[in-house]
Amino acid sequence: MGKIRVLLVDDHTVVRQGLRRLLESDEEIEIVGEAGDGRSATELVQRIHPNVVVMDIALPELNGIEATRQIVKRNDGTKVLILTMHADDVYVRQALKAGARGYLLKDSEDLDLLKAIKAIGRGGSFFSPAVSKVLLEGYLGDAAGQDVEDNLALLTDREREVLQLIAEGKTNKEVAGLLTVSINTVETHRKHIMEKLDLHNTAEIVRFALRKKIVH
Repeated sequence: MGKIRVLLVDDHTVVRQGLRRLLESDEEIEIVGEAGDGRSATELVQRIHPNVVVMDIALPELNGIEATRQIVKRNDGTKVLILTMHADDVYVRQALKAGARGYLLKDSEDLDLLKAIKAIGRGGSFFSPAVSKVLLEGYLGDAAGQDVEDNLALLTDREREVLQLIAEGKTNKEVAGLLTVSINTVETHRKHIMEKLDLHNTAEIVRFALRKKIVH
């Protein structure tokens, strides 16, 4: 079996460098790329087709949950391992709904990260003990049912992208530039977001994004 090809996604260069050093010490793993935000990560995956993406959640422009959703939807052979400091069950549930195959906390042992990448690279899954506890407490049962009414699910992928960018303080023009669409298209997305979520101004959009942990 060939090496497991890994893409590292974290907005802190120092963190990526540390992960690279650790992972390159294992002869079964090959680092094929790095990205500092979710948007770059989704584009890079399309080009280099890694086996595993090691993904932080708190990323600028496109957060790790949304990036995971897009990567899983568009790339059959690529699996995502979330590596984050957030043990909050909201994040865990959202990551799994987005299609992540593993969820590891940044304070885990180095050996756990190596084990997780190998497990996921070979078609399995891997979760930190604290995350397994969340799963045992009913993600696949009652908690999954509670999420049906999650109004984030009313939005399309593109609307969730626009929501995050607006919440980060970007103007319609800046959003249009990042997404390579017209300002009119952005305004339409913004209008749909506000209608679907019953929001009435930018301040309410920001509060919603903070509450749903889309931005931090």
